[in-house]
Amino acid sequence: MASVSPTVFHMLERLVGKRVLAVINRDFGYEGRLAVVSHEPPGIWLTEAEAVILRSTVVSPIPQVVNRESKGETFLHLDSVQRLETVPEAKTNARR
Repeated sequence: MASVSPTVFHMLERLVGKRVLAVINRDFGYEGRLAVVSHEPPGIWLTEAEAVILRSTVVSPIPQVVNRESKGETFLHLDSVQRLETVPEAKTNARR
């Protein structure tokens, strides 16, 4: 069998079950557990999702989460996601 080059879907499927932060724009995103990667339409399902507000300053240029709102299950189309980051489990447990 010939080796298949990895696609974005292969990379996303490796993250299933992990907590991720999906950045939609500079100031807004969603954080939750990646449940499903959809090929048609291309997107991801997040469970335990929270809408998050991100802020950065001149002193701290890396965006930090400053506010959260629970959203339950959420589907995000890949066209709207600018960046996807994994969130360490210890970090999520510490804030609760």
